[in-house]
This record gives sequence, C-alpha cells and structure tokens, in this order.
Amino acid sequence: MAFGISRQELNEWKSKCSQGEISFLTHYWVEPRFPGVKTITKVGCCDLERLKEWCIANDLNPAYIHLRDEYPHFDLIGNKQIEILKREHLTDHLLRFKLK
Repeated sequence: MAFGISRQELNEWKSKCSQGEISFLTHYWVEPRFPGVKTITKVGCCDLERLKEWCIANDLNPAYIHLRDEYPHFDLIGNKQIEILKREHLTDHLLRFKLK
C-alpha cells in the first residue's frame, strides 16, 4: 500500500509513463516480506524496451519488471534505491522520505 503521495503526483507519474518517459515515484510502503523497509521507488515507463534498457544500464534484472497493470515498473528498495535516486539527482525524494 502506498502512503505519502498525492493523487496529483500519482497522475503525473502515470502521464510520464504513458508518454514513454522513465519516471520515478517514491512513497512510503509497508510490506511484511521486507521488514524495516519503509519506502519504495517505482521506476515506470510504458515503453517496455526503454525500461528494460534502463534496468540493464543500472545493473538491474529486467525480469523483475512488474507487468501486471498498464504501467510497467521496476521497484527499487534499500541501498539500490538510494544509489539510483542520487545518480538521477532526485534529491527531493531523498530528503522528503528521509533516505540517506
């Protein structure tokens, strides 16, 4: 379940994804399979080939792209989430969700 984002932020992410852009959406998250993990970043893009290329360029396995809805995305958590948010200069995500 997602927490800490507005409907507008979600809609902007969906719009960018639909336009074939790589788009980032960070939010609070609770998942019992990952104790201690409090945030997740969804990296989405409806251009599946572009998203696969992005995954490979960032040493991520594209086999883990979620295809179950109309917005394909890769979930980033933990150290890799922080590393990529820094690399993508998404400081606002790091500060807002208190990621180090």
